[in-house]
Amino acid sequence: MLGLMQDRPLLISAILEHAARNHGGAKIVSARADGSLVRHSWPEVAARAAQLAHALAARGVRQGERIATLAWNDHRHLEIYYGVSSMGAVMHTVNPRLFPDQIAYILADAEDTHLFVDPTLVKGAEALADKLPPSLRTIVVMGTEADIPADCPLRARFEVLAQESLIAGQPERYDWPELDERTASSLCYTSGTTGEPKGVLYSHRSTVIHGYAVLQKDVFNIGAEDVVMPVVPMFHVNAWGIPYAAGIAGASLVLPGPRLDPASLHRLIEAEGVSFSAGVPTIWTALLQWLRADPGRRFARPPRLVVGGTALPTAINAGFLKEYGVRILHAWGMTEISPLGSTNARLPQNAGWDEDRFLDYARKQGRPVFGVEFRVRDAEGKEIPHDGVAFGELEVRGPWVARAYFNRPGDPAHTPDGWFRTGDVVTVDELGCIEIVDRAKDVIKSGGEWISSITLENLIMGHPAVAQAAVIGIHHSKWDERPLLLVVPKPGASPSPEELLAYYDGKVAKWWIPDQVELVESLPMTATGKLWKADLKTRYRERSAG
Repeated sequence: MLGLMQDRPLLISAILEHAARNHGGAKIVSARADGSLVRHSWPEVAARAAQLAHALAARGVRQGERIATLAWNDHRHLEIYYGVSSMGAVMHTVNPRLFPDQIAYILADAEDTHLFVDPTLVKGAEALADKLPPSLRTIVVMGTEADIPADCPLRARFEVLAQESLIAGQPERYDWPELDERTASSLCYTSGTTGEPKGVLYSHRSTVIHGYAVLQKDVFNIGAEDVVMPVVPMFHVNAWGIPYAAGIAGASLVLPGPRLDPASLHRLIEAEGVSFSAGVPTIWTALLQWLRADPGRRFARPPRLVVGGTALPTAINAGFLKEYGVRILHAWGMTEISPLGSTNARLPQNAGWDEDRFLDYARKQGRPVFGVEFRVRDAEGKEIPHDGVAFGELEVRGPWVARAYFNRPGDPAHTPDGWFRTGDVVTVDELGCIEIVDRAKDVIKSGGEWISSITLENLIMGHPAVAQAAVIGIHHSKWDERPLLLVVPKPGASPSPEELLAYYDGKVAKWWIPDQVELVESLPMTATGKLWKADLKTRYRERSAG
C-alpha cells in the first residue's frame, strides 16, 4: 500500500520561487572588486534569474546543456546558479585557481557552450584562448559593456557579450519547467591532485535534499533571521550548498566577491550583521591573526563559523572562542558528496565536558548527518572497531552521494555493493565520531602495518623550527615502505635531522618514526592550496630507505 500524499518534484526553481514569494525582506549583498556593495532582494534575484533563462533559451540553450562559470561569490553568479539550473540546463562552476591546462581540460570534458567570466578574470580567460574547446561558442563577461576590454583577443574566436546586455529587456518571469527531480542541475570537478579532474554531476533532487540537511541545528543551523556569508567559493562544491540552503530558509546572503583578506571580511561581518559564515582553515587562521594584531578589533555580534577542507588546529579554535566569543563547528565533506558528510556538534554524552576538553575533541571531523551512512573497513574488508585507535578507509552512501563520475562510467570509485570509497583513512570513536588520519593513497605501508603520514606531519609542525612538513613513503627492501620526512625550516632556523626525529620520541610508536629527513626550500602545492603529494612521490620514487 502506498501513501496518499502529493508527489511534487524537488527542484531548484522551487527554492527560488519560495524565497522570492515568502522572504522579500531578506537582503542579498554583493561586494565588488573595488570594495563597493550592490544590494538586491530575493525577488530581484528571481527576476534577474528569469531574464537570464529567457536570454539563454532565445540563444538555443537546451536542457542538459552545460553552461560554465569562472567567477567569485557575487549576485550575478547567484543568478546563474538559479537561472541555468531552473531552466533545465547544467550550471558548471570552474575553479579559476586551477592550472590553465586543467581548466582547458575541464571545459573540454564538460563540452560547455557558454562561459561566464568575472571581469577580474577576463585576462586569465584571454590567456586560455588557444586552449578553449570547440564546443564553446560564447563568452559572457559578468558585468556591463564597460567591463569588456576594447581589444579583447577572445573576439577572434568567440562571441563576447556582457551579462547586463544579455539579459536587458528580457521578461522578469519564467515559466520554469516541471523537470524530473533527478535531472542534472550542476557540475563540479575534483581538484585533480591524482590524475585528471573528475566531474561530479548533481541532480535537483540531491541538491534540494542536501540543502535541507545543511539547515539542521547540528549542522549549519540557518534560519530566516540569519545573515549568511559563504566565504567558501561558489566554484567549490556549490559553496557547500549554502546558496540553496539560504534560499530554502529565506536567509539573507552576503557575497564577499574576490576580496577575502581579513580586513574586508571583518568589515562585511560588522557592517552587514553576518551571523553565520563558512570557510577553509587558512581563511579563519588569517582572520584570527589579523584580529590579534590590534586589541581594538572585536565583533559586535560574534558570528558562528564552520570550517572544512582540512582540520583546524585546536589553538585556532580555542583562540576564537576564548578571545572573541566565536564558536567554530568542524565539518567534513567531499565534492562527491555534495559536499556535506559530517559535523562535530555536541552530543548528550559530551554535553557536560568543559570547553578545553571539547575544544581538543573538536579537531575531529564528526559524525554523519542524517541522510549519509558511513562504513569504515580495514585492508581485509572488515569493519573496524569503534575504539578511536583502529583505522580503515571511509566509505559512504546516501541520496546526495555520487554513484558515478561524469564521462567516466568505469571509474573504480565504488565497492561492488555500491558504497563510495572516499580514499580517507579514519578512526571511529565510541561516539561514532570520525577523525581523518590520512588519505588511502598516502598511508605508508610498512611491514604489513599502516603508518599515518598526516599524524607524523601534524606532530612535527609543533616543532618551533618547522614552517612546513610532508611525509611520504619510500621504498624499503624488507619493509616495503618507510617514512621520509621533508621539512621547510622557519626563516633563520636550521634544525638537524637528529633533532627533528627526536621530537617524535614518546609521541608515536618507534617503528613509525621516519628513517630519513631532508630539509627543503619549499613543498609543492596544488591550485586549491593542498600539499601535492603526488608530485613529491614522483620526485622521490628512486629514493630507497634500505
